[in-house]
Amino acid sequence: MSTTTEINRSFVLRAVKDVAFEDRPVPKLRDEHEVRVHVAQTGICGSDVHYWQRGRIGDFVLESPIVLGHESSGVVVEAGSKVTNLKIGDRVAIEPGVPCRRCDYCRAGSYNLCNDTIFAATPPWDGTLAKYYTVASDYCYKIPDTMDMEEAAMVEPVAVAVQICKVASIRANQTVVVFGAGPIGVLSQAVAKASGAKKVIAVDISQSRLDFARKYAADGTFLPPRAEEGVDSVEHAENVAKMIKEEFGLGEGADVVLECTGAEPCIQTGINVAIKGGTYVQAGMGKENVVFPITTACIRALTIKGSIRYSVGCYPDAVHLVASGAVDVKKLITNRFKFEEAEKAFELVKAAKEGVFKVVIEGVQ
Repeated sequence: MSTTTEINRSFVLRAVKDVAFEDRPVPKLRDEHEVRVHVAQTGICGSDVHYWQRGRIGDFVLESPIVLGHESSGVVVEAGSKVTNLKIGDRVAIEPGVPCRRCDYCRAGSYNLCNDTIFAATPPWDGTLAKYYTVASDYCYKIPDTMDMEEAAMVEPVAVAVQICKVASIRANQTVVVFGAGPIGVLSQAVAKASGAKKVIAVDISQSRLDFARKYAADGTFLPPRAEEGVDSVEHAENVAKMIKEEFGLGEGADVVLECTGAEPCIQTGINVAIKGGTYVQAGMGKENVVFPITTACIRALTIKGSIRYSVGCYPDAVHLVASGAVDVKKLITNRFKFEEAEKAFELVKAAKEGVFKVVIEGVQ
C-alpha cells in the first residue's frame, strides 16, 4: 500500500515543446478492479514525440499537462479488492488503452474503436512515464519468468503489428509487401512470417533500415529509386510497383500490402503493387490527405482497411510471440536511458538518426 510520504516522480508534457519532471501524488486506485504498477521499462513511440512537438494527433489535442509514455512494463504493488487475475509482485506487460466495455464497438470486440477509451499519454489522460501507474487489472498481462522487463514493454508495438496482420487476415503461403522498416514495419514483417506468409518484402528509403529488416524477418528488401524531375508522382509509383513485382517474382502482385509509413509515395506504390482482389492495410499515419489512386484500387477490386491500436486477443498473442522467441524484440532496442535522462531520450528519437531504432527508458527506482 502507498504511504503518505511517497511521491510519484513523473515526466510531464506541460505544453508543446515543454517537458519537465514533477513530483506528483501517488495515484489511488479508481475502483476495486484496478492495480497500481511500479513501472519498470518504457519504450518511446513516435506518437509521444508528436504530442511533445505538435501538441495534437487528429482529434486528440493537448489542452492541459499530461504524463508521457504508453509502452510499459512493471510490477504490481497494489491490487483492488476484486482483482483475481493478479497479485502483488506479479511482473506485467501493460496494455495502455482501457475501453468503456459497454458500447457497441466494445461489445463486438473492436474495443480499439471505443470513443471512451482511457489511453495512456493521449490527451487528457496521463501516461506511464512515472514511478507508478494505475490501470484496470484485466489490461495487465502476467509475463513468464523467461521474459525480461524490456521485452514486456516491447509487447505494445508487437500488439500493434499483430492487429495490422489480423486486419489483413494474413494466411499461410501468402506474399506480403510491407512499406516501412521502422519498428512497426519490421514487427509487422516478423508477425506476417509468424502467421505463415511465404514471402515478406520490406520497402524503405533507408538502406540501413533495410539491412536490419533483412537480418530480422524480411525475405527480401527494396530501396525505391527517387522520382526523376518532372515525372508525375502516380506514374512513378506505378513504375516502382512494377519493379518490385518483377524483382521478387510476385507475378500480378502481392496478396497483401501493409503500409506502415503514411508517406504518400508508399501509399500510391502500395495500391499498385497489390494483386487483383488483394488486401491493402493502411497503418502508417503521415500527411492527413493524400493523392490516392482510387481508380486502380477499384479496378483491382482491392480490400482496403485501416488499422489502429489493437483489439481482442492482440495483447495475449503479442506476449506469446515475444515469450516464444517467434518475435525477438531485443534486437530492436538500440538505446537505453535512465528515467532522469528522459528528455535526452526524447531528443534522440526526435532527431531520427540512422542507427537509432527503439529507445527505452528505465523506470524510477
